[in-house]
Amino acid sequence: MVPSFLSLRLSCLGLWASGLILVLGFLKLIRLLLRRQRLAKAMGNFPGPPTHWLFGHALEIQQTGSLDKVVSWAHQFPYAHPLWFGQFIGFLNIYEPDYAKAVYSRGDPKAPDVYDFFLQWIGRGLLVLEGPKWFQHRKLLTPGFHYDVLKPYVALFAESTRVMLDKWEEKAQEGKSFDIFCDVGHMALNTLMKCTFGRGDTGLGHSRDSSYYLAVSDLTLLMQQRLVSFHYHNDFIYWLTPHGRRFLRACQVAHDHTDQVIRERKAALQDEKVRKKIQNRRHLDFLDILLGAQDEDDSKLSDADLRAEVDTFMFGGHDTTTSGISWFLYCMALYPEHQHRCREEVREILGDQDSFQWDDLGKMTYLTMCIKESFRLYPPVPQVYCQLSKPVTFVDGRSLPAGSLISMHIYALHRNSAVWPDPEVFDPLRFSTENASKRHPFSFMPFSAGPRNCIGQQFAMSEMKVVTAMCLLHFEFSLDPSRLPIKMLQLVLRSKNGIHLHLKPLGPGSGK
Repeated sequence: MVPSFLSLRLSCLGLWASGLILVLGFLKLIRLLLRRQRLAKAMGNFPGPPTHWLFGHALEIQQTGSLDKVVSWAHQFPYAHPLWFGQFIGFLNIYEPDYAKAVYSRGDPKAPDVYDFFLQWIGRGLLVLEGPKWFQHRKLLTPGFHYDVLKPYVALFAESTRVMLDKWEEKAQEGKSFDIFCDVGHMALNTLMKCTFGRGDTGLGHSRDSSYYLAVSDLTLLMQQRLVSFHYHNDFIYWLTPHGRRFLRACQVAHDHTDQVIRERKAALQDEKVRKKIQNRRHLDFLDILLGAQDEDDSKLSDADLRAEVDTFMFGGHDTTTSGISWFLYCMALYPEHQHRCREEVREILGDQDSFQWDDLGKMTYLTMCIKESFRLYPPVPQVYCQLSKPVTFVDGRSLPAGSLISMHIYALHRNSAVWPDPEVFDPLRFSTENASKRHPFSFMPFSAGPRNCIGQQFAMSEMKVVTAMCLLHFEFSLDPSRLPIKMLQLVLRSKNGIHLHLKPLGPGSGK
C-alpha cells in the first residue's frame, strides 16, 4: 500500500515537473520571439543580406570567413546592415565614421548577449560595467595608466622581449620558418604578470604563478571556442560539458591566484616598513595602483572589484597585444622596404645606448605610423558590440530605439574605401600628422573610441614600440609563401594556421 502510494506521488511530481519545464520553455520561446520581432522591427529601415531560416548569417560567415564577407557586404550596403547570429540575436552592423560617431561618442554599455560570457572569468570590471559604477572605476583606474607610471615599464617590456628573442635565435638557426604567434603570446602574458603582480625576473618563478599563466591561456582559448559554438551559448548546457567544466576549473585557479596575491599585498601594506619599501620601489605594479586608488570621498575598490579589474586587465592586455605585435611583424615581412626604414630609424634613435628609454618612444615616428597602418589592416579587436541605452538618429535620418544592439565592425570600417583610398594598400603615410588631421576622428578605431575607449591604449602602444623595435634590431623578417596566414576572428584577430615567418639574425652588433 505504502509503496504504491509513494509511486503515485512520485508519478504526480514527475508530471508536475514535466509540465513546469514545458511551461517555462514555452514562456522562454515566447520571450525570444517577441525579442526577435522587436529587433527586426527596429532594423526594418536597414536593408541587408538574406538570412538563413535557422542560422541567420552565422552559417555563411562560418563558411566564407566573417571578416572579408562583411567587407563585401559593406560595399553592397553603405553605412550599415542587419547581422543575425541565429534567429534571436540581431545587431545593426555599422562600419561608417558618422554612424560610429553617433553611437560611440555617447558611451553606451556593452551588449550583454556577447559580454555576459566573460563574467564568470573577469567579473564586473571596467569592460562590462555601466552607469555610475563604470564612471567611478574609470576615474579610479585612469591614474594607473599615466605616463609617469608607464615609464618604468619600458625596462620590463624589454626584459620579457629579450627572453623571446633568445628563443627565436635558437629557432632561426634551423633555417626554417616557424609560427611566431605562440611565442609572442607567452611574452605578452609574461610581461603582464610583471606589470600586474610585480613578479620576479621571469614572472613565472613560482609554481602558483605558472598555474595562473596556464589558466589564463586556457581561459582565452575556451572563451574563443564558446563564442563560435552556438550550442555552448546556453549557460546550463555549457557548464555540463567537459569544456564548460574545464572553463570553471581554470576560472577557479585564476581567481584563487588573484585573491591570494591581493590578500598577501594587503597584509604586507599593514607593515609600515614594507609599505615604505613598496612606495619607494623603482616602479609600482598595477595591483599597487589599484590598492592605493581612492576618489575624493575616500572610496576604495572592494576586494571583488579589485579582482575583477585585475582579471579584466590580464584578459584585455594579453591577446590583443599578441595579435597586434604578430600582425605587425607579418606586415614588416610582407613589405621589406618599410621594414628596412623602421629598422634604420630605430638604430638611429638607439645610437650608442644599450637600451631604450621612455623618451625614445616618442621619436619613433615612422615605426609608429607603420604600427598604426598594421592596426588599420589587422585591428587586434576587429568587432565590438554595445546596446543602446537611448534612441539614436543617424546622419542619414534613419534611427534605432533604445535597447537595440550595435556591432561596430572595426575591420570593415578600416577598409571603407570612402574613407581610405586603396584600402588594401599598406601605406604608413596615411598616419602622417597632415593626413591624419584631415580624416574623420571616428574613421580609425583600433582601441574603440569615445568615453569607453580602451583605458590601456598608451600601455599597449608603449609595449608595441619597445617589442617591435627590439625585434627589428635583432632579425630580418620574411614570408614563408607556402604558409601564408588565414585571418580568423576569435575575440581577437588570429590566424587559423599561425603566422609563419623566416627570421634571419642580424649579427651581434645589431641589437646593441
